Amino acid sequence: MSSVPGSAGDAPVVVIGGGVVGLCTAYYLAAAGMPVEVVERRGLGSGVSRGNAGWVCLSHSTPVPAPGVLRYALRSLGRPDSPLYLRPLPDPSFVRWLWRFWRSSTPAAFRRGYAAVAELNHGTFELFDGLREAGVATTLTRPGMVHAFLSPAEARHHLAIQREMADGRYPLPDDVTIGADAHLLDAALSPRVRAAYLVEGEGVVDPEAFARELGEALAAVGVKVQENAEVTGFRVAAGRVTGVRTGQGEIPCSAVVVAAGMRSPGLLRELGAVLPLQAGKGYSFSVDLDPAPRHTLYFGERRAVASPIGGTTRIGGTMELSGNNNRLDWRRVVAVALASRHYLGRWFEDPDDLVGLIRDPWVGGRPFLPDGLPVVDRVPGCGNGFVATGHGMLGVTLGPVTGYRLAEYVRTGRRPGVLVPFRFDRLRA
Repeated sequence: MSSVPGSAGDAPVVVIGGGVVGLCTAYYLAAAGMPVEVVERRGLGSGVSRGNAGWVCLSHSTPVPAPGVLRYALRSLGRPDSPLYLRPLPDPSFVRWLWRFWRSSTPAAFRRGYAAVAELNHGTFELFDGLREAGVATTLTRPGMVHAFLSPAEARHHLAIQREMADGRYPLPDDVTIGADAHLLDAALSPRVRAAYLVEGEGVVDPEAFARELGEALAAVGVKVQENAEVTGFRVAAGRVTGVRTGQGEIPCSAVVVAAGMRSPGLLRELGAVLPLQAGKGYSFSVDLDPAPRHTLYFGERRAVASPIGGTTRIGGTMELSGNNNRLDWRRVVAVALASRHYLGRWFEDPDDLVGLIRDPWVGGRPFLPDGLPVVDRVPGCGNGFVATGHGMLGVTLGPVTGYRLAEYVRTGRRPGVLVPFRFDRLRA
């Protein structure tokens, strides 16, 4: 049986976090023959994994910090209906985070971040195929993604940028479809859509169902999965974690992986590491549309999305920087619905109708680091502590590849080259 370099005995690697990233990490550790235990504060897939758009994509794997994005956010002050909403907080750490976010929004930083994510993302669909072949019902389908716009000029601008950044990594159409034919790319699109293009092969999963399936696959190979178990601290000796303390008792461990989303900074502080994570709150809800979208949809000017998930349509969007909380602001739900109506037609007449039309209104704090990239690395000063968080809106897309590469790191003690851009010490600069 494989063991963590420098460890002794058969104590498990404890993975903290039952979202897609944590479960994929546990899966690949177990597949390599290592003893593993998963600890989740609530239920598997109950956090950010539950309500997101479920995209598995190459064409939208971009860091959020980009040229002009902070200026756009500053214009949202006092406008809670804006797709990107910034609510200033009297918190020095939040101000420092915004300053570092601004520093990461240069063209050069954006290109470096995009290239790093694209390289990590390279084998994503192959890993999903491998999970399916191993008997995990990933729920993945690959209907392709339609990018819809109200303006042909905006569509062509977006496609040109995407082609430049893609650099041949995934196929793109030669041009956009404009005029009355644009909405024919997907029958759910409104005639108001005047330009669109299809990126073939892009995928979508039911993220909550995917998390449950991963949990069942882990249980089937003997991995203990503790739900409704809060991690309260660690036992540390000589710079190594030897036990994970929970409300149900202490779990001896050979190593620990912190993959707990927005709870990760508090856990890492117990190990002497500081992680500048902020919640980028996103909203979603489900609605029955006729006709329903056949593809995943990206609504260009309004930065909203729609996905066919579980026989219904999940509509989502917004990026709200308003602190680390999960308070649902109904105005934001209405804003997402109104944004979608430009592209899907008048599927409701009045915002008051939404209470009776939509299901499962959701808000989730997607974990963001100021440069928009995740951290997937060893915890500084901790020989057998690892962390995987900060994936933002890409947790489902990058979950399998993050888990695969981090499991390799835990197993061998050697950082895979593809993880170098996601190391912890870059955050000290």
